[in-house]
Amino acid sequence: MKTIVYLGLGSNRNAEANIAAGIRALQESFEPVRISPVYRSPAVGFEGSDFLNCAAAIETGMALGELKQWLVELEDRHGRDRSQPKFSDRTLDIDILLYDDLVGEHDGLELPRDEILKYAHVLKPLTDLAPGLRHPVTGVSFSEHWERFEGERSLSEVRLR
Repeated sequence: MKTIVYLGLGSNRNAEANIAAGIRALQESFEPVRISPVYRSPAVGFEGSDFLNCAAAIETGMALGELKQWLVELEDRHGRDRSQPKFSDRTLDIDILLYDDLVGEHDGLELPRDEILKYAHVLKPLTDLAPGLRHPVTGVSFSEHWERFEGERSLSEVRLR
């Protein structure tokens, strides 16, 4: 049985190439894969280049821990430097936002990811993919969360070449 998983992808180092490579890797390994529009947004928590961010919806038979490890290895293949602080430049960052309707800590991950409701660069792409999907904790649809979002909305849509 397959599970629907929502992922957040981000990069601010060679961002177009790294986001495109991350999307390609997902498409080569999972089916179906749906990708949101890509957005440019300012770095959060540190002074750095703008990020490109998008969300992906995949279906997988992988258990959560197995998927988490697969994504870590994908990030590492794209030059992810894990010695850097949490808020720093990234070649490729892929976060599991939602894994089915899991809530709480599972395999070292807190689900749903709390950044969903904190940052426009996470919430908007997720809303684009699944506007009617309800947040598993709040019970409110992502489109309603986006309508009510009071944080910084500095996003601009980007077309990858």
